[in-house]
Amino acid sequence: MSSHHIVRDDQEPALIIANGAACSSELLGQLLEWSPLVVVLDSAIERVIDLGIKVDVLLGDFDRGFDPEIYKIAQYPIEIVYTPDQDKTDLEKAFDYLIERKIPAVNVVWATGKRADHTITNLTNIVRYRNLLKIVILDDHSKIFLLPNRFEKWYTAKTPISLIPIGVVNGIDSTNLEYALQNDTLTMGYRTGSSNSVAKDGIVTITHKSGDLLLMECID
Repeated sequence: MSSHHIVRDDQEPALIIANGAACSSELLGQLLEWSPLVVVLDSAIERVIDLGIKVDVLLGDFDRGFDPEIYKIAQYPIEIVYTPDQDKTDLEKAFDYLIERKIPAVNVVWATGKRADHTITNLTNIVRYRNLLKIVILDDHSKIFLLPNRFEKWYTAKTPISLIPIGVVNGIDSTNLEYALQNDTLTMGYRTGSSNSVAKDGIVTITHKSGDLLLMECID
C-alpha cells in the first residue's frame, strides 16, 4: 500500500481510518490518493503502519498502554493529538479535530464491521455533525451519508439504495425509486426504507421535512 497523495488542499475530503473491519486495498488506495490529510485513531495505528500508509495525525486517548511518541520518527512529520475525553468516542473526537481545522468534509473507513455496538454508534452519531462536517462512511459494501432536506443525484438503474431513519423522519418524498415514497414517515425500529433501488437511469430526488435520514448506496 502506497502512501497517500502529496497534495495538501484542505478543500479535499480528509480521511479517517478507524479500527473496525478492514476494507479492500482498492477502496483504501482510491481514498488515499486524493486525501490531503490522513487521521488514524490510536487503536488502529499498528494495522495502518503494517500497510505502509503515511499518517499525518494520530489521535486518541492512548489508553492501551503504548507511547505514541515512538511513531514520531518512523512517521515524521506526524501530529500527535491526545484526546482524553471519555464522554466521546475517538471517532467523534476526530470529527471535532477536523471541524476545528475548518476542513469541510471527510471520508471514513474501518468504521463498520467487527463489534456491532461500535458500528451502530459510528453510523448514528454522524447526525450531530449536520451543518458542521460532511461525513461519508465507506466499506466494501456501502457508502453511507446523512441526507440534506433535498437531495438529487444521478444513478444507474437497479442501484440498491436504503433509507435509514435515525429516530423519526417525516414528510419523505422520492422520485425514480422502485418503491416510491409520498409524504411518508420512517421510524427506526418500526419502518425503514431498506432495500429500495433506482427505477431507471437518471436523477433520483429524495426530500424530507424533518428528522435525520441516512442514505446507503449498497453493493451486493
